[in-house]
This record gives sequence, structure tokens and C-alpha cells, in this order.
Amino acid sequence: MNPEEFETALEKKGIKLDERQLEQYQIYYDYLIEVNQVMDLTNIVEKNEVYLKHFFDSLTLAWAYPALQTEPLKLVDVGAGAGFPSLPLKIAFPQLEIVIVDSLQKRINFLNQLIEKLDLTGVQPIHERAEVFGDKNAPTRETFDVATARALKAMPMLVEMTLPLVKRGGVLLAMKGSRAAEEIQDAKVAIPTVGGAVEDQIKVDLPNGDAREIVVIKKVKKTPAKYPRKFSDIKNKTL
Repeated sequence: MNPEEFETALEKKGIKLDERQLEQYQIYYDYLIEVNQVMDLTNIVEKNEVYLKHFFDSLTLAWAYPALQTEPLKLVDVGAGAGFPSLPLKIAFPQLEIVIVDSLQKRINFLNQLIEKLDLTGVQPIHERAEVFGDKNAPTRETFDVATARALKAMPMLVEMTLPLVKRGGVLLAMKGSRAAEEIQDAKVAIPTVGGAVEDQIKVDLPNGDAREIVVIKKVKKTPAKYPRKFSDIKNKTL
């Protein structure tokens, strides 16, 4: 998917980018590749692949959850690494207020420099562990409209580390592949335990034929104070 195909594919979804937004994606790509030569940010470096598997894939959240396109939602992206999916969303939908949480300082440094190059406002990268950011005493607990975390794979871990950050009535958007149903089953205890309920499973197709499923988990009640647990327990003692 080259930049022109990227623009056309988004237009088919009703998303029209202006020249500045298209320029921002180009700046994003150039800086990602530059820094990736000295820092391990992504294994995907070919331009057409970055536009498809990073930029376009990130934006699939916007038609799975259309409020992202128009509402001034407060979104937290946990473990975002090189900024996916939150920064491609921010470029396309500048009204979003984004907080990016990552435990590695050098990734936060990259994100701060990238945000400056993109001239974005309303984006705050924070160096912190997700389970600390969502702790019962943290001021950021249960303050976000939307949470997402493309890097976290196991659904029980994903919900325990992200759903405590979401306020009641908000959602976790879990980006999954063909095993989404199995992963929901794996998290059948974890999801309600931390205050969530599966609201929808939305299949979205990428232009190359790959399928993506986005699981919408609604925050239906407050997360009990003991969650999230310390990381070693989240990882080794699955809910």
C-alpha cells in the first residue's frame, strides 16, 4: 500500500485526509526508519508495508468504533512502542486527546521527538508501567474514554493492565486476529473481574486480504481496588 493507495482506501471508508495530514504520515515514516537504524522499533520497514501494517491497521479502530472520528475522546495507548495505534489515529482525528504509556524511556524519548516533528498537540507520552499508571491510588485510574494496546497479546493480561484506566461507560478496543473468539474465551474470568463486558466483535479487512478483529469491551462497573496486580502476578497467575 503506497501513500496514494492509503489515501484512497481511507476515502472509501469516509475518511478524507488533507495535504498536511498526508505530509505528517510521510514525516512519521521517514523518522521511524531513521531512528529504527539505531533503535529496535519495528521489523516492518518497507514503505508500503509500514503504510499498510502500521498506519492503515491502526486506523481500523476508527471504523470499529466510529466515535473516534468525531468526538474529543481521551484515549490511552498502553505499551505503544513506536506510537501504534495512537499516533496514526491522532493525525487523522486531531480532536482526540492521547496519552501514551510505555515502560522504556528511550521509546518515550523517540515519541517526544516524533510528536515535535509532527507538530501535534494534545499528546502526552508518559514513562511508566501500565499497572502503576492504573493503580488504585493513581490519579489517572478510571479517567479515560478509550484504552487500546496493540503490543499486548494475551487477552487476560491486556484487560487487567488497561481496563482499570477506563472510566465506567468507556471501552477497551482490543486489536486481535483470527483467534479473537478463543482469546475472549481465555479471558472469560478476567474481563468481568476487572469490570468489563464484551460488547462487540468487529471484523475489518485490510486491503491485502488480511483480517483483523477488534473486540470492544465496555467498562460496566468500577474495577476492584486490588486490580491491576503487580506485573509478575499478571503474567504468571492469569485471572
